[in-house]
Parts: sequence; C-alpha cells; structure tokens
Amino acid sequence: MSFCAFFGGEAFRGHFQPGIYVCSKCGYELFSSTAKYQHSSPWPAFTETIHADSVAKYEERPGALKVSCGKCGNGLGHEFLNDGPKRGQSRF
Repeated sequence: MSFCAFFGGEAFRGHFQPGIYVCSKCGYELFSSTAKYQHSSPWPAFTETIHADSVAKYEERPGALKVSCGKCGNGLGHEFLNDGPKRGQSRF
C-alpha cells in the first residue's frame, strides 16, 4: 500500500495507485484510493472519507462545506454536496 501526503493540486489529480491519502501535517488517514475518481476540477476528488472522523466540516456557503483534518485541523479544501459521480453523492 502506498502512502501519500495529501495537499491537493495536479500532483494527485491523476494519481490512482492503490493506497491511503493522509494529512500532510500530521499523517492522519483521510481518504482511500478506492473512493477516488476523476473529476473535471484540477483537484483530486473523493466520494467519502476513510473514517467518520477523518475530517471536520464547517458550513461555508450553501452546497459547500469547508473541510479540515479531523485530528490537527489542517485545511483540506471543501466538500461539495450533491456533486459526486452518482446522484446524491458529495465530492471532497
């Protein structure tokens, strides 16, 4: 299993090797490669977190939540509600 520091951007957008994406600050497990999919945004996209407490979510605006590491609070981006590959799924 490969372990990659998660920080977003092009470096991990096209990365689909099996493994776990972890927080670049504290190493906490955030996402599994099995939940990763190709999206038109320039950031890597995931349908779900690896654990229920992997991320903390804060409402930023309707349809989008600000997301941070559930352990250390490192900023990770957003969860976009109803923007996943299947109807009703979110996109991280």
